[in-house]
Amino acid sequence: MGSAQLQFTEPAIRILENEHRYLMYVAEEWHGIVLRFEREEEMDRDTAIGLLKELRRLVIEFIEPLKNHTDKEEAHFFPMLGNYIGFEQGPILGIQEEHAEIDGYIGHFLHHIRGDLGDLTMEQIRSAVGDAGEAFEVLTVHFMKEETVLFPMAERLMGANDLDALAEKLNTKII
Repeated sequence: MGSAQLQFTEPAIRILENEHRYLMYVAEEWHGIVLRFEREEEMDRDTAIGLLKELRRLVIEFIEPLKNHTDKEEAHFFPMLGNYIGFEQGPILGIQEEHAEIDGYIGHFLHHIRGDLGDLTMEQIRSAVGDAGEAFEVLTVHFMKEETVLFPMAERLMGANDLDALAEKLNTKII
């Protein structure tokens, strides 16, 4: 998934795939901070709070493009693909649940670091950073599932008229 090479041919699917590339690029910036905590690097509390502030800033910047992307999928891509494969069970339902799970981890992270960070213990800082790490992990697997299951399915099953209409609807900026 890290490759800059796009693998899909239909413009509608390429738009979504390209947005994944951008979102992962941005997420990897803040994930680097998460990894410093996960590796349990030696750091004093001031360093940890500085990193936490930077992590908060980067995650907050990430929210809007992520939300714009998932909103487009939920408003246009999922309903159109669902006309071909159904909505009640299967991949679309699971993918939509992952959207909520990612939002939940990000929300949990931000909830625990609102206000004065100076009051947080190292344990609270590590716990909050863990939520950002979980969001990244779910996001990574989520994009992989979309790219290995939903996107190929869409290219294989959807009619040309639907794909063209979808491309028109999806062709908006997320940033």
